[in-house]
Amino acid sequence: MRTHAPFSRWIDEYLAVRRQAGFALKVEEQQLRRFAHFAEALGHRGPITIKLAAQWASSSTSGLRLTAARRIEVVRPFLAYCRQFDPATEVPPRRLFGGAHRRLAPHIFTDDEILGLLAACDHLYPPGGLRGASCATIFGLMAATGLRISEATGLGRPDVNLEQRLLHIRCAKYGKSRWVPIHRTTADALLSYARQRDRDPLAANTDSFFMFDYGRPASTRSVEYAFKVLRVTLQWHARGDHPSPRLHDLRHSFVCHRLQDWYACGLDVDRSILALSTYLGHAKVTDTYWYETATPELLEIAARRFVRSKGGTS
Repeated sequence: MRTHAPFSRWIDEYLAVRRQAGFALKVEEQQLRRFAHFAEALGHRGPITIKLAAQWASSSTSGLRLTAARRIEVVRPFLAYCRQFDPATEVPPRRLFGGAHRRLAPHIFTDDEILGLLAACDHLYPPGGLRGASCATIFGLMAATGLRISEATGLGRPDVNLEQRLLHIRCAKYGKSRWVPIHRTTADALLSYARQRDRDPLAANTDSFFMFDYGRPASTRSVEYAFKVLRVTLQWHARGDHPSPRLHDLRHSFVCHRLQDWYACGLDVDRSILALSTYLGHAKVTDTYWYETATPELLEIAARRFVRSKGGTS
């Protein structure tokens, strides 16, 4: 490694190489920039050591061992890349802080919580503006379809076909695109929103489907911020392993509610899960199983099925 080169240049070169192979690395880039800032703040000189990487990994505000494990997982391939230029670079061993992929239980939203969230959007600033209408429609769309927040905010006008009730999700995770069918009620809600949006002269001729006030497209960051404001207002308490309910939990909730509906209809869930995986844009069906959560409703269904399998009554 060129020990006198700026840390940022090493990161730029590494990211460029990985992105040529098709990796997006958005989160990884943020973490590596933070690692660089941490090292520079300490005045570190010379090859990168395991001690430095471990110090940074352990310096998160949460102090969780899982966070440290995930940070190490991000920095390991970067340091392996650097070692080809400076053999003195030390690469932390795998699982230095344990496994990095322990599943944290999400917050599964109830129907009442989702309705309360949509209603609370009316109070977002400015009163009567597009921000509240856009957030309410985006949250409702995520709850109804399981879209990722980036997929919802990334929708352009040509991507929303309300006549055929189809959404075209372009270049989503892993660069995949897909068509997402929507229910008639979801299409009606999107049409109602589009009519309100187009009454705003600054939003009427824009490319983005979801718009905030003053002609600004609704971005993932701005919608997530609005969700955090509403979460505090609603005084929610997490029913999971995360400190607070997350916007991404709407996607987890969609999967759990879909399974409940399938069981209620008597569908073969094992045969239907592949269709759900495709609908969600997952690369593997195991990714969809990752989203399943043992809610009280699903546990009750499982208990009844177990009793029937043993010849009892429910």
